[in-house]
Amino acid sequence: MKISLNWLKRLVNIKIDDDELIRLIGARLVEVEGVIDETNKYDKIFVAKVVHAEKIPDTHLTLCQIDVGGVELPKVEKNPEGLVQVVCGALNVKEGMFVVWIAPGAVVPASVHEDSPFVIGKRKMLGKYESSGMLAGADELDFGDDHSGIVELDPDNVFPGQEFAEVFELKDKILEIENKSLTHRPDAFGMIGFAREVAGILGEKFEEDSNLILTQKKQISNLRSLSVKIDDASICQRYTAVLLEKHGEIKQKYLTWQDTILTKSGMRPVDAIVDVTNYLMLLTGQPLHAFDYDKFVMVGGGESAKIVVRLARTGEELTLIDGKTVELSENDIVICSGDVPVALAGAMGGASTEIDANTRNVIIESATFSLYNLRKTQMEHGIFTEAITRFTKGQPPYQTLAVAELCADLLAGGFKETGVFDMYPMPLKDVVVEVTVDEINGLLGTSYDAAVIVRTLENVGFLVKNKHGMLKIVVPKWRNDIHIKEDIIEEIGRLNGYDNIVPVLPKHGTAELNPELVLKNQIRGLMKRFGANEVLTYSFVSERLMKKAGINCDNSYKIINSISPDLQMIRQSLVSSLLEKAYMNQKIPVEKFMIFEINKVYQKEWGMNLEGVPEEKTYFAGVVAERKGTGTAFYLAKKYLDEVFYELNLQVEYVPLMGDAPEKRPFEEKRAANVMLDGVCIGVVGEFKNSVRRNFKLVEFLAGFELDFSEICERCGSTRKIDAFVVESKEDVTVTTQDSYAVALAKVKREHPGAEVTPVGIYQSDDNKKTGEKNITFHLVVKK
Repeated sequence: MKISLNWLKRLVNIKIDDDELIRLIGARLVEVEGVIDETNKYDKIFVAKVVHAEKIPDTHLTLCQIDVGGVELPKVEKNPEGLVQVVCGALNVKEGMFVVWIAPGAVVPASVHEDSPFVIGKRKMLGKYESSGMLAGADELDFGDDHSGIVELDPDNVFPGQEFAEVFELKDKILEIENKSLTHRPDAFGMIGFAREVAGILGEKFEEDSNLILTQKKQISNLRSLSVKIDDASICQRYTAVLLEKHGEIKQKYLTWQDTILTKSGMRPVDAIVDVTNYLMLLTGQPLHAFDYDKFVMVGGGESAKIVVRLARTGEELTLIDGKTVELSENDIVICSGDVPVALAGAMGGASTEIDANTRNVIIESATFSLYNLRKTQMEHGIFTEAITRFTKGQPPYQTLAVAELCADLLAGGFKETGVFDMYPMPLKDVVVEVTVDEINGLLGTSYDAAVIVRTLENVGFLVKNKHGMLKIVVPKWRNDIHIKEDIIEEIGRLNGYDNIVPVLPKHGTAELNPELVLKNQIRGLMKRFGANEVLTYSFVSERLMKKAGINCDNSYKIINSISPDLQMIRQSLVSSLLEKAYMNQKIPVEKFMIFEINKVYQKEWGMNLEGVPEEKTYFAGVVAERKGTGTAFYLAKKYLDEVFYELNLQVEYVPLMGDAPEKRPFEEKRAANVMLDGVCIGVVGEFKNSVRRNFKLVEFLAGFELDFSEICERCGSTRKIDAFVVESKEDVTVTTQDSYAVALAKVKREHPGAEVTPVGIYQSDDNKKTGEKNITFHLVVKK
């Protein structure tokens, strides 16, 4: 998103310099990715009047004499009438029109950010006509792609010699905003909402322009010529349609400030109707769409416009205004004429009802659509319009009617409003939050008095009643991110600046240790001491992986919107992930290893918790493998568990497998055992089935275990104190000496007291035999 500082200053009284303003916006509102400085983009560009315009024979060129007022520039000559000569190739140039003159020495604005900006000079055309500068078209001024002619200015608002940048407020800085940092703030995607926040962080009350106050102003009427049906209120909270009838001419004859602001905001002027809808979207954050009423009726095959908002059906297709035909999915919301889709709701209109030069009657749509459906539409069809960007932030429905009526007002010069249809099945209720001054200061670590808090909130539109320090706060309808007292407290801290809060140490004591975390770390330490390696694997696995491990997938939750085909199930066991990692280690190859993991698992049979999310348990699992192992792998896996339970001071029993629970299926029944703790089965240890081993292409010497860590933690009670780790330092020392081995050994022991010294070898070269020297190598082990 792009924000014009000049536009912002129209709405907020800003008394600080631009750099400080940008810093505050970045610190208290949104991430500013960059600043485009256009302060000098339109230097040496002026308003001029075409006084004489004479066609040059046998060419498309016109020899113009223009009045540039009192502008005097080097190398720019004026004739006796005080006029400057310019050769122009535009077909629309004529005497009496006010134009934009790019003087010699100026850079063409559209090329400012190119590697080689185009500097206008004084040229001789056709070998004999001097041309000082050029008369500019919209594309050359960077106001769109229109190259059909030069820009014409309103003679009632300009005079020759004015600086073009001053007339249209073009000495500007454009803020490039990171959209993701405003994901929860749809109100700030409109200039009014953004300006309100800027006023708040400056400590000023936001005063809305009386012409922009978004309130219902007209009597709503149900129309015979238009009806609206919403199939499901969950996909469209509110739908407003305003019907307009053409009664005059709207021509984009003159360049307007609105055209320039669309360009600064990253959009391009299209036509009079669409430009107004886009401008209001930038101003209010509420996207609008204009349908050609007569085309709409024709597509539906009826006598009046019957608007239906519904989900698309599989197999339906729609051709969009950009010419692209998309195959719709059941997640897409469509606007239909009767039962025929004519627009992809919230994303892009359809070609069949597009506004054009022959449009006589217009439907202005102002609605609110489900952000969840539109996010899927955005990704599936690759549509990233300004409208869908705003809808996917959760655009609230409070202002659809007011913005639609404001659009009708702005189009009143060429259209008259003939009626409004507003369907709002479930109006939003006010959100009221109560919080005390002490709670605010207690959480923030501040000492704000009630007056400061009330003023901070009222500056940005909250209604606050203070009764002896208890604040009753009515949340503005545009703030659908505020629900609880902590949200209010966050607003107080943010608007006043977190950097203004003096950091102090908390007054409370140290929190108690988490028994589960302590036990996890204890087991991790033990397993590492025994030579095992801990791994951390994804909680999401593929159905294929679970089947390879012999696990029943029916007991697993499936992810509807998985990020990858290989991550579409939530695992119910750690064993499948460990077997996959065992194969990767074996492939390296690692001759023998033990890997383990302590992590969460989920099973359907455990049901949901009180919050409506799947119950979860923590499991402790391990896999041991040895390429050339001999004997029975079961006992090696059991040995690890025996050591762990001994250190934890827990008594367990190993009994034959009972039942055929899904989590035990990877294990070979006759080579595995249930692990019993206080009469409760907490897991299983054993060798894996041959089918599982073959599925993962693993060695024969393979075993593992999987235990319910939560059960261990619950019964752990008093644990055996773990002895301190013994750290060994090992090194080899070679001594060159004439002494005997015994004397050399004694010297090494004196120099390294406490070390275990073991002789490794003695070497004497032919040269050393003459001197009697020899090299004696000792191996030292120092324990700490």
